Amino acid sequence: MAVTRDAGTDPRTYSTDPIDRDRHPAEGGWTEMTTEPDVGCPARCAVVGAGRVGTALAAALRAAGITVDGPLGRDEPVPDDVPVILCVPDAQIAAAARTLAPGRLVGHTSGATTLAVLTDAGHEAFSIHPLMTVPAGAGAAQLEGAPAAVAGSTPHALRVAHALALAARMQPMDIADEHRAAYHAAASIAANMLVTLQDSAERLLATAGGDRAMLVPLVRAAVEAWAEHGAERSLTGPIARGDHETVARHREAIAARTPDLLPVFDALAAATERLAERSRVAA
Repeated sequence: MAVTRDAGTDPRTYSTDPIDRDRHPAEGGWTEMTTEPDVGCPARCAVVGAGRVGTALAAALRAAGITVDGPLGRDEPVPDDVPVILCVPDAQIAAAARTLAPGRLVGHTSGATTLAVLTDAGHEAFSIHPLMTVPAGAGAAQLEGAPAAVAGSTPHALRVAHALALAARMQPMDIADEHRAAYHAAASIAANMLVTLQDSAERLLATAGGDRAMLVPLVRAAVEAWAEHGAERSLTGPIARGDHETVARHREAIAARTPDLLPVFDALAAATERLAERSRVAA
């Protein structure tokens, strides 16, 4: 069943059906979402943008029992009076928001973009950013259990953002506009730049006849140790041991075989030395 908020003045509909407990994780365990009209999950929404995030998010919300229009192409008509989630590139959010009549409840899925891009177009605004890589062809399962940074320009918009994230089986966390750039930079370091770092290691290893498969177990073990114990307790290797002679030989090999990686190595070696010092102080 769906109810209408303030009939005659706010035609948006929100589900009051009991929500399947297995579909809505919350901090401390699995719990039902509230079914009050002002804080419940929308019974219907529109997703604009048929890229990787739009496709996965639409599938996840549909799997939760929400009626989803989309993912819609940018030239397709958007239904009136339902929340709209813009899953378009950051540079195109403002233009997409301006195609919608002012006063609507509109969200985006950008990590670094603030809500101003939507409120400037006259909308009640929210954002849901899945903190997860979404490869081409990924479906609803890709988002399950992932954190999601949420924000809202009003308490109502923020509650809807939480509800939609939970419906998609994600774990919402509030990230205010003033923190969005730092939040997204941290995510980029953790994921995007990690891939670049592994590419550097792979290139260097190839000069010794090795391949990526040799590094995978080591990388996984290092990430798991960091996840469980934190950086200070999981750092190993020659810099952590104070073995400067080995580090110097590493530098010579890189300079001879992949010289373009030398500035990267030097910067990372200096950062690792600072981490090693923190580890020694904490020990």
